[in-house]
Amino acid sequence: MAALGWLTPRRRSATARSVLAGEAAAEAGLKSTQESPDRRKDGTATTGAHEVPDFPVFGDDRAAAFFDLDNTVMQGASIFHFGRGLYKRKFFQRRELAKFAWQQAWFRLAGVEDPEHMQDARDSALSIVKGHRVSELMSIGEEIYDEYMADRIWPGTRALAQAHLDAGQQVWLVTAAPVETATIIARRLGLTGALGTVAESVDGVYTGKLVGEPLHGPAKAEAVRALAAAEGFDLDRCAAYSDSHNDIPMLSLVGHPYAINPDTKLRKHARRLEWRLRDYRTGRKAARVGIPAAAGVGAIAGGTVAAVALHRRRR
Repeated sequence: MAALGWLTPRRRSATARSVLAGEAAAEAGLKSTQESPDRRKDGTATTGAHEVPDFPVFGDDRAAAFFDLDNTVMQGASIFHFGRGLYKRKFFQRRELAKFAWQQAWFRLAGVEDPEHMQDARDSALSIVKGHRVSELMSIGEEIYDEYMADRIWPGTRALAQAHLDAGQQVWLVTAAPVETATIIARRLGLTGALGTVAESVDGVYTGKLVGEPLHGPAKAEAVRALAAAEGFDLDRCAAYSDSHNDIPMLSLVGHPYAINPDTKLRKHARRLEWRLRDYRTGRKAARVGIPAAAGVGAIAGGTVAAVALHRRRR
C-alpha cells in the first residue's frame, strides 16, 4: 500500500505523516473487508422517511461514498462512547477518564486545535490500550456499540449511505477514531468498510504508538486518495459527507461534497461553493452540536462543565 501514494497528485498541505496515516488507514480498511466478507450482516436501512440525494447513478462502480463519523453518521463523538465502555470495564481509573474527557471536550467544544492538547489527548488514548490485544478490544467494541452507539446513528445520514449501497456502490467511513472502532460501526451498519487512525501493534498487541498520525484533516484526504487508487474509483464521481470544516480537504477531493449537520465554518464554505447541505438536528440540539457526547463522559469525569462554560464565553 505504501507504493500507492504516488499514483495520484497530492495536496501540498499534506505532511509526510498525513500521507503515512492515510495510506495505513487505506491498507487497514481493505484488510478488514477481506477478513470480514459478511459486512452487511445487520445493515438494513430504509430511505422512505428521509430525503435522499438525486444521485448516485445506479451501477456506477467507479463511484463510492465517504462518510465522516462523529456528528455526521453518529450523534456525538465515538471515542467518548468507546471510552465510557472501557471505563465501565475498569480499563482505566476515574482520574484518567477526567483527564481524557477534558482534553476531548476542549477540542470538541472550544473549537481549539492546539497541537499540545491534541498530542496529550492522543497519548492518553494510546496509553489506555497499550499492552492489550487487538482481538480483545475488537470483542469489547462490539459490546460497546450495542450499549452506547447503536441508538445514536442519524437516520437521515444512514439513509444517504443506504442510497449509495442500493446503487451498488461502496460506502466507507473515514474517521479519526481508531480503525478497529470504525470497522465495527461500519460492519454493523452494513457499510463496505472503514478508514480510521491506525495504532501500531506487534503480534496482535498494541504498542502504544501510532502509524503516522491521527486520521484528521489532510490525512483523511490522503486515505481516500489511496483507497481510490487501490479500488479504481473516479473521485470526480464520488461523494463525501462531513459535519466539520476540518474535513474540507476530503470534501474538496470528490465531485459530490455534502455538508451534514455542518459547523459554522463548513456551512459558510459550503454555501460559498454551492455544496449540498443536510441538517438532521433540530432546535437546541443544532446549537449544541458535540455537547451531548462530551457531557455523557464529562458527567462521570466532572470536567466537561468547565469546557462548556469556556465555549459559551468564547461565543
